[in-house]
Amino acid sequence: MAGMATHVITGAGSGIGAAVARRLHARGDELVLHARDAGRAKELAARFPGARTLVGDLADPDKLSWAFSHQSLPDRVDSLLHIAGVVDLGPVGELTPKSWRHQLNVNLISPAELTRHFLPQLRAARGHVVFVNSGAGLTAHADWSAYAASKHGLKALADSLRHEEHGNGVRVTSVYPGRTASPMQAKVHQQEGKEYDAARWIDPESVATTILMAIDLPEDAEVNDLTVRPGR
Repeated sequence: MAGMATHVITGAGSGIGAAVARRLHARGDELVLHARDAGRAKELAARFPGARTLVGDLADPDKLSWAFSHQSLPDRVDSLLHIAGVVDLGPVGELTPKSWRHQLNVNLISPAELTRHFLPQLRAARGHVVFVNSGAGLTAHADWSAYAASKHGLKALADSLRHEEHGNGVRVTSVYPGRTASPMQAKVHQQEGKEYDAARWIDPESVATTILMAIDLPEDAEVNDLTVRPGR
């Protein structure tokens, strides 16, 4: 991606999203950082001087359109990076509809809604949409049903979008990281009743490297699916 580009990023507050935002900010690109509320937006603006923020609660996708209508959206979007996510483990026999809805809203429906809003800008820029998925988006294990369902759905969203927008020059990439050292992974270990050791898992910077590789490729190439696993 030559020259200064504009990137809309969800999940820039921690983990993979923060690593990606740091790398893009350091090279002088323009950032539009999504935040769930005004307080979080203020924190992100302080952490990334010069970045713009966009406020909207991914847990309530029905209200995103209303929230965005009261804010200034970027005229150009070179990449839309869906990195935010939530996880709540539990067996099918115990997960409540509230837990299912929360994970589906944040991990699947809101990415679809954000993409819908920014498609005109992405088409104009011949931009790139990146969905940070999960190994759970390819294989579902016990206690991961709701999260895996949301991530399997995210793969379907990405695959459909790629076919729909190829003729418009919009590239679409799904990244499937294995367990990555992050606050989310610490929460997963807590839910699993296991001790968390960040050194055992992928550094978020390593996943950020793969994402930047995908969006920086020349227009003659497109990475469709990229799986990243712990190397230790």
